[in-house]
Amino acid sequence: MPAEQKIIMANEKIDKVHKFLESQGIRFKTHYHPPLPTIEMAMEYWKEIDSTHCKNLFFRNHKGNRHYLVVFECHKELSIHALEKSLKQGKLSFASQERMERCLGLLPGSVSPFGLINDMGLTATDGTPKEGVAAKELFENGHRVKLFLDKDLQKAEKVSFHPCDNTASTVISNDDFMKFLSIWGGEYEWIDIEVE
Repeated sequence: MPAEQKIIMANEKIDKVHKFLESQGIRFKTHYHPPLPTIEMAMEYWKEIDSTHCKNLFFRNHKGNRHYLVVFECHKELSIHALEKSLKQGKLSFASQERMERCLGLLPGSVSPFGLINDMGLTATDGTPKEGVAAKELFENGHRVKLFLDKDLQKAEKVSFHPCDNTASTVISNDDFMKFLSIWGGEYEWIDIEVE
């Protein structure tokens, strides 16, 4: 894909997040930077941004019918085995790029809770899945993704995530993040993240 086309697609994803947040009265500030697919690369650009920066991982269960987004403070190293015990969802593996795109509208290196805007409106008013949405992937609440959040993030005044593309980082207050999750309407749970 030509570089110009990648930039246009990135801008469309970022614009979609900005428009959604604006439409819901959620305040935010976005900082632009080169593509940052890893935390290690991002730390150089985040050091001037006053926020708690987060690491976001997207998993699937062993059956492939459930998807989980796990968000935690970026300096922590996650123990997958401990996470499996904590979540009580069975054996987990990282979700494929195809699953990321289908469930969150994201590509690897850009995983973010803001992708949950693509996990809304998956069912008709009678509760049946819309065309192209597999019923087996839906939780009872009509969403494809369950969110798990590091309990330590409750203490953060502001949090930051990629706005569905890793060429920017968007900061919102913790209160506005809670508002965002309420609008999304899916299930989320605060958990203790055990580090390696």
